Amino acid sequence: MTPPSQETQDPARALLRHTLATLAYRGGKALRGARSGFANFNAGHSVRPPVEILAHLCHLLDWGLSFARGEEKWQVSPAPGSWNEGIDRFFESLGKLDDYLAGGAPLSCTPERLFQGPIADALTHVGQISMLRRLAGNPVRGEDFSRADIRLGFVGREQSAPRYEFD
Repeated sequence: MTPPSQETQDPARALLRHTLATLAYRGGKALRGARSGFANFNAGHSVRPPVEILAHLCHLLDWGLSFARGEEKWQVSPAPGSWNEGIDRFFESLGKLDDYLAGGAPLSCTPERLFQGPIADALTHVGQISMLRRLAGNPVRGEDFSRADIRLGFVGREQSAPRYEFD
């Protein structure tokens, strides 16, 4: 089955899916190229290390899928065994949520609630990882994200190269 195109899909679902594609692009940029040891970087008192933030991102996306399905459950799983395993899980969770939104199954919550809860929170935590990269001396390059190649359904680990980066 071919997922509905952005033109034929409900506009609210299409916007949610575009937001997930944006999250994949920005998340990929923040996660890719982190130096060895960054996963456990200690920024100070009461600041979660990046590997825990990454695990939380996955929980948020899984929670979002449960919202969409009408199951609404929060399930904390252990932190990933490695940074790369966490990255794989992040994109897997994004893919599952995007697949659900692309399908014809009804949403069991409003699109607004899905956005304002788990999806917006995930965007915040990608920003935290980017900030921690800078604090760890391995900053993510700035970019004009409005020029990025972000496409509906493009939520995997492989993302387009940046079009306009700056320092």
